[in-house]
Amino acid sequence: MSIIVDTPLWPGPRGWLFAHLAGDTSYEELHVFARRLGLDPRAFDRDHYDLPEHLHARALRMGAEHVCSRELVTRLRAAGLRRPKAALGASGGRPR
Repeated sequence: MSIIVDTPLWPGPRGWLFAHLAGDTSYEELHVFARRLGLDPRAFDRDHYDLPEHLHARALRMGAEHVCSRELVTRLRAAGLRRPKAALGASGGRPR
């Protein structure tokens, strides 16, 4: 299992910065990791979780590999897990 995370650079609610947490093996392994990390399932967006900056260090301690954003997308594509917005239906890729 490879869980990957980039640097928290994207602004979000509450003035926080967010990173992307993804898996390059399967969505199921990503969801298991996210649950262990304590992420709300609503943080899942198409093919990654939006990870608030205050959980970034914990994700790394739990075994996530830090990569640049470009590497994260490259690995999602190589694994066949990238879900661009145009390919989605009304659910936005969020698990139900």
